[in-house]
Amino acid sequence: MKQVLLCGVAAGALGMAATAAEAEIIIATAGPMTGQYASFGEQMKAGAEMAVMDLNAAGGVLGEQVALEIGDDACDPKQAVAVANQLVAAGAVYIAGHFCSGSSIPASAVYSEEGVIQVSPASTNPKFTDERPNPDGGTYRVCGRDDQQGAVAGEFLATTFPDGNIAIVHDKTAYGKGLADQTMLAYEAAGGTPVLYEAYTAGEKDYTALVSKLKQNEVDVLYVGGYHTEAGLMARQMRDQGMDTVLVSGDALVTDEYWAITGDAGEGTLMTFSPDPRKNEEIAPLVERFREQGIEPEGYVLYTYAAIQVFAQAAEAAGSTDYDAMVEALNDGTFDTVLGELSFDDKGDVTLPGYVFYEWSDGNYDYLASN
Repeated sequence: MKQVLLCGVAAGALGMAATAAEAEIIIATAGPMTGQYASFGEQMKAGAEMAVMDLNAAGGVLGEQVALEIGDDACDPKQAVAVANQLVAAGAVYIAGHFCSGSSIPASAVYSEEGVIQVSPASTNPKFTDERPNPDGGTYRVCGRDDQQGAVAGEFLATTFPDGNIAIVHDKTAYGKGLADQTMLAYEAAGGTPVLYEAYTAGEKDYTALVSKLKQNEVDVLYVGGYHTEAGLMARQMRDQGMDTVLVSGDALVTDEYWAITGDAGEGTLMTFSPDPRKNEEIAPLVERFREQGIEPEGYVLYTYAAIQVFAQAAEAAGSTDYDAMVEALNDGTFDTVLGELSFDDKGDVTLPGYVFYEWSDGNYDYLASN
């Protein structure tokens, strides 16, 4: 199956390259276009396509039109490396991706070696920038970090549920375990002690054994370091066992698909995410254009759009898409994006506001009133 997937990636990339060959500047976005996290790939694709369309309508970049490649890594590290090589071979000079940290980190080695700029809209594991292949630049992100997110979550758990039994679980991925560990670190620093800390296997459909264990430990709050698919099943199966445990998680729940999994069982779920760019009145016309196309610009849609805005502005400042010139422009520049004005620090992390809490209610998520 993995060989079939990789062949499909190669065929898809080559097919896109035929179209892109007519343009002089090729960029790409890469993420889980298929698989259980495909809703996030759809977000990235929607944001990238709109951004490229808007750039070309305004005259392109450096007077040239821009073509977009789409890479599907299915959040699999090995497939991510294959995709990275395919995108480089197709001539991409800039990558708005990947989504999963476990994909972005190994792919970054390919891009760095080949002199291709990578800006992730969504990869939050600290190692992505702390250990980037080229310490001087080339690897960046426009989202926050899990140590920032975990600090907010851990402090929240300690202050909001001071007498609660809190369990922390993770899916063993770079993202899920990293976020759970950072949250537990902050929770313990604030004086808390989890009653349970353990891993679960992503992709399963039945978490009743875990839920039963939570019930035996009288868990009041379950913190999930992982993705919406598994968290949604846990929420539903907890309700099936008569539990009113509050589920808390991170930014991997910012998709309407979470509620599609949970239904009413998702009511009251809490999660951390950066400030919602859809609420920025200055980009209301853009948000409306997405909606007119039947696309709700939730989650990482606008983060991907912003990553491509950064590319265009950096290229114009550099007067080139050459790697070294782009690195200098990215390291020194300030960029006006749908996320607000941003720049990058000396690690490649973005200088934007951090994380806030959201609550799921009646099929939608919005800021938690106590923020």
